[in-house]
Amino acid sequence: QVQLVESGGGLVQVGGSLRLSCAASGRGSNSVMAWFRQAPGKEREFVSALTWGGGSMVYADSVKGRFTMSRDNAKNTVYLQMNTLRSEDTARYYCAMRTQRIILGAWRNQDVYDYWGQGTQVTVSS
Repeated sequence: QVQLVESGGGLVQVGGSLRLSCAASGRGSNSVMAWFRQAPGKEREFVSALTWGGGSMVYADSVKGRFTMSRDNAKNTVYLQMNTLRSEDTARYYCAMRTQRIILGAWRNQDVYDYWGQGTQVTVSS
């Protein structure tokens, strides 16, 4: 059983920045780590994903160029640096892990992930 704990959410003004963290209690070299978000009244949507062992990284078009996902293998932690935040970025952000290898094209599908964190709230005010 893997536990994921997110932190770093908060209230920020439009144009500001936040960095989210997700600490994992375990991982494998083929594990895929992802960030999703869910705004009130909307479905959960993909934000970004990477693997612990590889160089591939995927972003949603809505955050490309503004958000950067990274990892610290020694700390079993992934990060989401969010810059130039917009009001539409307001959501609860969730960290997810898939323990087994899967094709890159499937990373955007929330159904392939095995473990989820409780989420951290990000509110962007105008």
